[in-house]
Amino acid sequence: MQISDKSSFDNISKNSQVNEWEISPRFDVKNPPKPELIDACVHCGFCLSTCPSYRVIGKETDSPRGRIYLMDGINEGDIPLSPAIAQHFDTCLGCLACVTTCPSGVQYDQLIEATRAQVERNYPRSLPEQVLRQFIFATFPYPNRLRVLLAPLLVYQKLGFQKLLRSLGWLEKYLPKQIAAMESILPALTPQAFQDSLPELIPAQGEKRYRVGMLLGCVQRIFLPEVNNATVRVLTANGCEVVIPKSQGCCGALTHHQGQESQTIALAKQTIDSFANLNLDALLINASGCGHTLKEYGHILQDDPEYAEKAKVFASKVKDVQEFLDQVGLTAKLHPLQEQTLAIAYQDACHMLHGQKISLEPRRLLRQIPNVQLRESVDASLCCGSAGIYNILQPEIGHELGQQKVTNLTDTGAELIASANVGCISQIRKHLDLQNRNTLLMHPMELLDYSIQGRKLSSYNASRSDSKRA
Repeated sequence: MQISDKSSFDNISKNSQVNEWEISPRFDVKNPPKPELIDACVHCGFCLSTCPSYRVIGKETDSPRGRIYLMDGINEGDIPLSPAIAQHFDTCLGCLACVTTCPSGVQYDQLIEATRAQVERNYPRSLPEQVLRQFIFATFPYPNRLRVLLAPLLVYQKLGFQKLLRSLGWLEKYLPKQIAAMESILPALTPQAFQDSLPELIPAQGEKRYRVGMLLGCVQRIFLPEVNNATVRVLTANGCEVVIPKSQGCCGALTHHQGQESQTIALAKQTIDSFANLNLDALLINASGCGHTLKEYGHILQDDPEYAEKAKVFASKVKDVQEFLDQVGLTAKLHPLQEQTLAIAYQDACHMLHGQKISLEPRRLLRQIPNVQLRESVDASLCCGSAGIYNILQPEIGHELGQQKVTNLTDTGAELIASANVGCISQIRKHLDLQNRNTLLMHPMELLDYSIQGRKLSSYNASRSDSKRA
């Protein structure tokens, strides 16, 4: 392997060995990063300009090719998995932009996935890190647990404490930075967040064209229940019978992206079982991070003798809802969202664009709404900094990327930003507020729902204002 600045990596190797503290010099034997995938990297550097962590931090070791060099060094026993090394894997957003860019076809997604699982098993994190991560993984993937946590936060919002403390800047000043970052993306909670109101079977309007399953998501059903409701209305209006099993939970995306292997496998199995034997034409998801993980079930469960084949069959039916509607076509009549031209900036979520290779489909759907004009932003493919829970675990980098993303989106002059991922929506909404921007932010399914119903955006503006006042 060749590297543009190998001496910097040699220095890291030496420093890491000096600071080594009862650490195995190699990855363990359970699915380490594959040497043949590592050797596919020719260190051409094409990935550098598209890697968000490299662009913010500016260090070779925080780039895809730098991390691949470190993986190789650990595999060979030349570099230990020390704190100095582990942090470079932690700074990766897992956005997969490098996979799209790489001319050599390096499967960096598989490399970072294998490495993160190794880090979680073999790297002894500090006590504060352990507590924070265990709290997140024990809470976020389980809606009922998360609702218990959010109940006092609803009171915190309704009594005006959130608005007061944010205005005084006390949260950033007195709370640990990760906790402050977690609070900063907390959306306006509603009573609807505390119950699943959608029935298990919703019939199609008019002639039934398809029978589809729908994943509610663990965080989305709480933070953005209106998106799930809108998705169901759009699907039924276009001839789909929608099945929503009550037994479904988290798909495992959040834990998968952070190397929590056993928990991810358990959640994946539960999801497969929840949708088994339902005779579905497709399984639909309206959050891109979840959709990418669902499509990866065949890989995630490839070593499980009972579920390996089930996972392949399951993954073959998974489609993003925009991908599905673009494929089968809209039958419901669409009405303009306002009388004059509506300029929309569509934001590509990373796991939609780079993971699922879906880009044209959502744009084609939005262009079918009368009077809509799409505008493209600078650096449209650059991550917004959310990346699951990255903006909590790495708040400084996440914050800078969020600022850049919102600046680029609003510089288009668009009146509305459309985003199809719960994490992106939370991140963009936070930075719109920080920049005192009044630009509307909606999920594409909400826009289609409004258009089908003949509702105007003025009604969304009114409901948004009421929510802010509450």
